[in-house]
Amino acid sequence: QVHLVESGGGSVQAGGSLTLSCLASGPSYSAYLMAWFRQVPGKEREGVAATDNSRATHYADSVKGRFTISKDKRTNTLTLQMNNLKSEDTAMYYCAASPSYGVDPLLEREYNYWGQGTQVTVSP
Repeated sequence: QVHLVESGGGSVQAGGSLTLSCLASGPSYSAYLMAWFRQVPGKEREGVAATDNSRATHYADSVKGRFTISKDKRTNTLTLQMNNLKSEDTAMYYCAASPSYGVDPLLEREYNYWGQGTQVTVSP
């Protein structure tokens, strides 16, 4: 069992930056693959970025070049550095973890564990 706790959300103006963090507690092997997802009311949860213990990274096209995902294996902390934020980045952001690598790391069904979410609001 992995427990995920996100932090770092908040409000920022367009063009600004925020850093999200996710602390994973529990067996480290259960969080081999970790990712950030986001969701706005009325829409499906969207994969934003993912990484695994080999440091491979995957990004949604909408955030490439603006967001950077990283994982500190020593502390089991996942970070999402978000730069040049846009109003369309406004969403609830969720941390997710999986003990294995599936077909597509940006698909919701690949993940077993989820955090409670942290809100990111970007004003124009």
